[in-house]
Amino acid sequence: MTDPTLRVRDLDETELLARIFPLLPIGEGVDVGPGDDAAVVRADDGRFVVTTDVLVEGRHFRRAWSSGYDVGYRAAVQNLADVAAMGARPTSMVVSLVMPADLPVAWVTDFARGLADASGPATVVGGDLSGGDAVVVSVTVHGDLDGRAPVLRSGARPGDVVAHAGTLGASAAGFDLLSSGAGSPADGAPGVSNPRSPYVTAFLRPETPLAAGPAAARAGATAMLDVSDGLLRDAGRLARASGVDVDLAEGVLMRDVTALVPAAVDVAVATDDADGAHRARTWVLSGGEDHGLLATFPPEVAEKGLPAGFRPIGDVRDAGEAGEAGPRVLLDGEPSHEATGWDHFRP
Repeated sequence: MTDPTLRVRDLDETELLARIFPLLPIGEGVDVGPGDDAAVVRADDGRFVVTTDVLVEGRHFRRAWSSGYDVGYRAAVQNLADVAAMGARPTSMVVSLVMPADLPVAWVTDFARGLADASGPATVVGGDLSGGDAVVVSVTVHGDLDGRAPVLRSGARPGDVVAHAGTLGASAAGFDLLSSGAGSPADGAPGVSNPRSPYVTAFLRPETPLAAGPAAARAGATAMLDVSDGLLRDAGRLARASGVDVDLAEGVLMRDVTALVPAAVDVAVATDDADGAHRARTWVLSGGEDHGLLATFPPEVAEKGLPAGFRPIGDVRDAGEAGEAGPRVLLDGEPSHEATGWDHFRP
């Protein structure tokens, strides 16, 4: 166990890396792992899927809520989800970490454990360490298409079935439980079970259905993306890229809303908000960071059965079919007027 009094400033970079590397397993596709100027990773397909993302302390996480393990886990998941959304299999990660000198070394080693546990087959093959005033994490993930064409956002066609794999609203519920004081980080601790635990855990350590991405590609998905900024916002991105309307079935989504109402009531009581049911609806339609997958499939695929983990939640229509110019997101055929989700540059 790492001495809890030991700080980053007490070690040099070599000593700190010596504590991190043993926690990060090396995958089968890696010829040269951490320790040299660069890694060497095999690309049997001849192509790489590449994505990158950044987490900034105070913007994307709070150390008062999130342990090093939580931050490492989330940093991996949100990038792995982007690779899966292309229909690819994650293979390797490069991770850079900026940290203040007084950060406990135990936080850093916990961060490495979180990365390792979330990454599955994707090996951490290198990265960088730097000092700074706050913790900043940058993760780049590579993936292999295994000979398939990538699944883009732009392939949806009228008549396709819209399907979703993963959860909707759980992470947003966890955030509101924590920020309102109706929940605490302890609710998301491993092994803790109470009505708030699934939602706090979903915010601190979200899960993404990684296997569902390649499965969707094999089944013939026409378009797909990671739902990271809210269902409506990300469905709108797919609609615009494909030049279609995406019509979501509100009745199906209201089942997700109903499941979240008890958590919404807890938040409503803590914040003196009388409309808990509306909050649950907002979580499902506009809450982000669940990192599920939104995909479209030809009707014949849906008739035979969607890939494991996917459920139908709507269909694709000609843009403007409902009487107004598209592309748009509709709810039961009507234009949606809900808040559309997370934007990095707006309050």
